[in-house]
Amino acid sequence: MGAMTTKRRRRLLAKAGVWVGLLLGAGFAALPIFWMLVSSFKPNAKIFATPPRIIEEGSSWAAYISIFHDSEKIRFFINSYFVALSVTALTLIVAILAAYAFSRFEFPGKRILNVLVISVQAVPPITLLIPFFGLMVTLRLYNTYQGLILTYMVFTLPYAIIMLTGYFNTLPRELDEAAKVDGTSSLGALWRVLVPISVPGIVSVGIYTFMIAWNEYLFALTLTRTNDMRTVPIGIQLLMGQHSYEWNEMMAMSVLGSIPVVLLFIFFQRYFIGGMTAGSVKN
Repeated sequence: MGAMTTKRRRRLLAKAGVWVGLLLGAGFAALPIFWMLVSSFKPNAKIFATPPRIIEEGSSWAAYISIFHDSEKIRFFINSYFVALSVTALTLIVAILAAYAFSRFEFPGKRILNVLVISVQAVPPITLLIPFFGLMVTLRLYNTYQGLILTYMVFTLPYAIIMLTGYFNTLPRELDEAAKVDGTSSLGALWRVLVPISVPGIVSVGIYTFMIAWNEYLFALTLTRTNDMRTVPIGIQLLMGQHSYEWNEMMAMSVLGSIPVVLLFIFFQRYFIGGMTAGSVKN
């Protein structure tokens, strides 16, 4: 009895230690987000007041009102939504077709293409910044939506193809064969059978792709010139003036810029977790 009691205490202490560690980690991760939120309501002059307070005198919605009444800042959000949604849609369409081909067919050069896809994913994006700038200028896509969308797809497609190929590999080939017996073509089997049951994998890849396109800063800064083409990350940076920073508006834009990704995780968390894990296991 004494030995069992000791083991139980050790297990309880171990569980308590894990929970304490998780809570401390969650608090450490959430603190900057919380401070960003409360700072967005403070007057700009009191952002760095000491001692720091959660609620300062004069706190208001002024920073948010200023953003929603500024057509230029609204344009930053419109640009980000348009580019991110376009990249996500196009990446999923191309990746689904490519992943289906890699998963279900044998063709010359398949292994080389697989290596090429993985190699592109392994290249640091910053090393391609200057080549992409020259390419977009040559193709007259500099400072255009098309230039940003095509550039982002170079970095989102390899991951999407790899993940969806792994996911399709977990699905039995009998599903395709049964659909073909009923007179459906290969593309019909893909869109009518495989895609509907691959929703978790597709959603997880879509969320990741949207996050990459929504948060990207370096290429958005390099490949755009005018404010009417800038995205939210660049819009936040533009609030850093030569002599003063609009800290409260920067925090407010950061909060507004975080909302789409947070909502995606809230509503699609189940699919995201299932999709990320399913593609790593092969039946």
